[in-house]
Amino acid sequence: MKLAIKTIKGLAKLVTGDANLTPYKSGPALVEFFNSYGGNDVYPRGGGFPSRWQYAETKLLELNGNTAMRSLIRQVLDPREYIDSDRDPNSAAEYLNKYLKFDGFEVIREGDCFKIRSLTGQDVALEVPYSEPTELTHFLIDEHIQKCQKKIDEEDYSGAITNARALSESVLINIESELNPDAGEYNGDLVQLFRRVQKLLNLDPSRKDISESLKQVLSGLNSIVNGLAAMRNKMSDSHAAVYRADRHHAKLAVNAAKTLCDFLFETKTYQQKRGGLKPPA
Repeated sequence: MKLAIKTIKGLAKLVTGDANLTPYKSGPALVEFFNSYGGNDVYPRGGGFPSRWQYAETKLLELNGNTAMRSLIRQVLDPREYIDSDRDPNSAAEYLNKYLKFDGFEVIREGDCFKIRSLTGQDVALEVPYSEPTELTHFLIDEHIQKCQKKIDEEDYSGAITNARALSESVLINIESELNPDAGEYNGDLVQLFRRVQKLLNLDPSRKDISESLKQVLSGLNSIVNGLAAMRNKMSDSHAAVYRADRHHAKLAVNAAKTLCDFLFETKTYQQKRGGLKPPA
């Protein structure tokens, strides 16, 4: 997603809060915000930090053209960021759209969240099949979980099961592509994909150096993935359903996928901070 310089400048004002449309972010808060998108900056205690708007523009220019830009915009407009503020994400989105239209994009509200759409009519969003990974964040995972919940609320239980598997595929593909850039194209085999990611995250239950209780939990993750694959084949709307999916089936699939993805994401983040993850030789 490539944005013009003027759009970057307008977006920077939303990130910092200087447009008076979004919550204000201090220098340390800006550093924390951009570090969540790959930065590694430290806010200096003794001064020497550039002006907030200069810092924001510089970091946005570094991300320009990167898939992370989409997640960043969605986070800036995330209604949860406005809970303790008198600002309104709808006003911020309207402001940003004045710039985005010249780049061929717009942000639109879908339920509680915003998504980015091409003005040619094609959504700029992560959809199945996941041929190109996008930046993996908690916000992205939450967004997919909300889609699952929406299906349940609409009593589209088979659709919710399909979305639960799609969420799992998204997270697994992102992790594999990040930790193993030479990984081949995903062939649709969710179970094999999970086994590869297990090894990349040092979660193989066959390891000798982990406790028996943890081995049982890790083996349980295998069961979750196998179950999601089977439920999708027999109960989802992606195949001719063998069994009729009901609410409790859909909730089971969604909650299982949520638990799996949250654990994998947190494991990746934790091990990266410790320097324990390395791409395969």
